Amino acid sequence: MANELTDATVTAALATVTAPGRDTDLVTAGQVSGIVIKDGHVGFTIEIDPAEKGHADAIRAASEGAVKALDGVLSATAMLTAHQATPQAGPQAGQGQPSPQPGGGEAASREPLKPAGHLIAVASGKGGVGKSTTAINLALAIAATGQRVGILDADIYGPSLPRLIGQNRKPQSDGKKIIPIDAWGLQTMSIGYLVAEDAPTIWRGPMVMSAIEQMLRDVAWDNLDVLIIDMPPGTGDAQLTLSQRAALSGAVIVSTPQDLALIDARKGLNMFRKVNVPVLGIIENMSHFICPDCGGRHDVFGHGGAAAEAARIGAPFLGEVPLEMTIRATSDAGTPVVAKDPDGPHAAHYRAIADKVMGQLATPPKAGPKIVMD
Repeated sequence: MANELTDATVTAALATVTAPGRDTDLVTAGQVSGIVIKDGHVGFTIEIDPAEKGHADAIRAASEGAVKALDGVLSATAMLTAHQATPQAGPQAGQGQPSPQPGGGEAASREPLKPAGHLIAVASGKGGVGKSTTAINLALAIAATGQRVGILDADIYGPSLPRLIGQNRKPQSDGKKIIPIDAWGLQTMSIGYLVAEDAPTIWRGPMVMSAIEQMLRDVAWDNLDVLIIDMPPGTGDAQLTLSQRAALSGAVIVSTPQDLALIDARKGLNMFRKVNVPVLGIIENMSHFICPDCGGRHDVFGHGGAAAEAARIGAPFLGEVPLEMTIRATSDAGTPVVAKDPDGPHAAHYRAIADKVMGQLATPPKAGPKIVMD
């Protein structure tokens, strides 16, 4: 009878692997974490010293080989992370630079990562404003114009892309890079493909930052015109990593109309301004609700707040998306509304926004918006 595949059996297999130049195995050295087992597919994280980057491929291959040899394992994927314990001499430009430096592979090179012609961050100051639904539908709307588009779910702690596209299968590897999963004509990647939907990701900040860099650098993005990056909500380490390490063409801010959401959206705008990322515009999501029974319009969260904020700071207002049950239902079902009904009235909102976003990218960048502090 085959042994049951558990964290313990995977750990035991990894304990047989020793990094070149070390006397202790990966487990004893405390380099292994984040083991996830899902239907015979195993994922895990190995933390290496930045000085070991030259051995990264060998460590990955040896660890994956050891786990693949276990009964019941269909595939094994190692995600390597690396960080400096102390800051480098002389901080980089920009406020709030965290001391640990993410690394792994080529991460020691500080050249901005640019896996597509344009990288567009879709961000929000807080969660719950429909940012991820907006990101996937915006990506689909841009793809409908003939662009080659990818979407990266950069929310390590709360990935939602697998649910939004209706797929949650483990990506394959060509031996050097992870192959993105195709869905609705998009190239997609998410940490959610490697972990169970209800499994928490318990990683330290430097590991999160390094994982984000790897998804930009070590995924085989294929000749993309545009990469949409669904940012985590807020303005923490992960957001700074993306803003400073990715060659962002600009950011789109998603907010609902009420004052509480706009306060947090303002923080996101201010962060992009500090790291010199152009703000392509603001979207007012859940702008209003049309009653399906009486046809009356209801401003559930107020109305016009995002447009007023955009005017106040001099950023483009990209448009409104109503609070619609169809948009919610198609997202939950893994059939985003722009994919399910591309010529319908709901998709029209995203197509109009996509046209404005691409129009912003086609014009010379302007000075960042002025943040007015009352």
